[in-house]
Amino acid sequence: MSEDKLVVGMPISRRAFLEYGALGMAGLFLGSGLVLRAQGADPLASKPGPPVRGRKAKSVIQIWLWGGPSHLDTFDPKPGAGYDYCGPFNKPVATNVAGIEICQLLPLLAGMADKYALLRGMTHNNNGHETAAYMVQAGRKSDSGPVCPGLGALVSYFKGYNGGYTGMLPPYITVTSPQGRFSEAGFLGAKYKPFSTGGDPSRDPFAVEGIVSESITEERQKDRRVLLESLDGLAGSLKEDTVVRSVTANQRQAYDMILGSTGKAFALTEEKPATRDRYGRNKFGQSCLLARRLVERGVPFVTINHQGWDTHKKHFQAMNKKLPELDQGLSSLLLDLSSRGLLDSTIVWVSGEFGRTPKVQWEPPWDGGRGHYGKAFSALVAGGGFRGGTVVGKTDEHGETVVERPIYPWDLLGSMMELLDIDPSAKLMTPQGIEVAVSPLADHEIPAKETGGLLREIM
Repeated sequence: MSEDKLVVGMPISRRAFLEYGALGMAGLFLGSGLVLRAQGADPLASKPGPPVRGRKAKSVIQIWLWGGPSHLDTFDPKPGAGYDYCGPFNKPVATNVAGIEICQLLPLLAGMADKYALLRGMTHNNNGHETAAYMVQAGRKSDSGPVCPGLGALVSYFKGYNGGYTGMLPPYITVTSPQGRFSEAGFLGAKYKPFSTGGDPSRDPFAVEGIVSESITEERQKDRRVLLESLDGLAGSLKEDTVVRSVTANQRQAYDMILGSTGKAFALTEEKPATRDRYGRNKFGQSCLLARRLVERGVPFVTINHQGWDTHKKHFQAMNKKLPELDQGLSSLLLDLSSRGLLDSTIVWVSGEFGRTPKVQWEPPWDGGRGHYGKAFSALVAGGGFRGGTVVGKTDEHGETVVERPIYPWDLLGSMMELLDIDPSAKLMTPQGIEVAVSPLADHEIPAKETGGLLREIM
């Protein structure tokens, strides 16, 4: 048995103590794996990505409508299609851009349509949650090649760990839970997976996993740090040891995450009550506020995983709650990013994995539900170089088929990569030694008939 193997009941070697023991003490304070991630054990971490050509967009806030929102009931209303298609949402509201209407339950967003573009031609013809999510977030067909990283992991790779990012916060954060439909990092490995906050930002305190605890006060956290330092005599006597120095640096980083200025990013109580009210005192609204605070601190990629859009049953009852929350939180986010001078450098991307069946399923057991629909759906993009006040793509009178300017997931992701200055032709190496281009468009993996091209008309 190797002396460095840690076994309960067996003597612990010096190196095992240094590598595991001190980190274990830090584990009194961190339960999220941030310290271990800081070790950089991922073999790809030592392989720098290709140099970027100059920054445009610096950050992305992805609002992931988990389960798939109905395009007819959000950004592509069809009031003339009749009750079997639009249900009770038959009075779309005019926006502040002539000729553009959106769902009647989105009045705040209607007042700022000049700040975003609507992509009404989204399509991929896939109706499975996992496979469709992979297509939309990784920009890849689900039946081709190795499992590739999603856009968040790519941004973490090129703009984060290998792109000069020096922030103490992880470069890829999900609020509040992982998306769970596919492996976000793909073959890039664990280092490029997102840090998920857990908790509920509408609660005070916001208990971020491994950073803030509802049951432990800040004063008690400080007392624990003093205790740790007093017990850590062996590490102190070996302070010149390479492993000790690494562990000590990681502990300092961990404590800054807990007690220092870095951890304050999650302290929504620092915001004015009126600001928090404007975003909505609910999980989604406060998640949007948190996302703004994170990009203010330079985090390159933030995902808000907004669940509850898989509405097979009683769809309209669910929308009467979900849509006002989306309206309030997203409109406040766009307003704040714009007023703080951050919208030009921050892409806001709102989408689910697909749309929902345009024809309502009124019969039991659905009772007014909508099924999965990948043939036609919508997305919203704003900021970071995308021009607002525009609509790209068009569906037919029932919202069933894209009839003008199809937009495939790889078209959208390729456009965002260009705005982020990520070279689509850059090569990544899988652990099996296979070279994969960042974008499938770069290595002609996608047939010409299955791409509408980059979104040049709004870039």
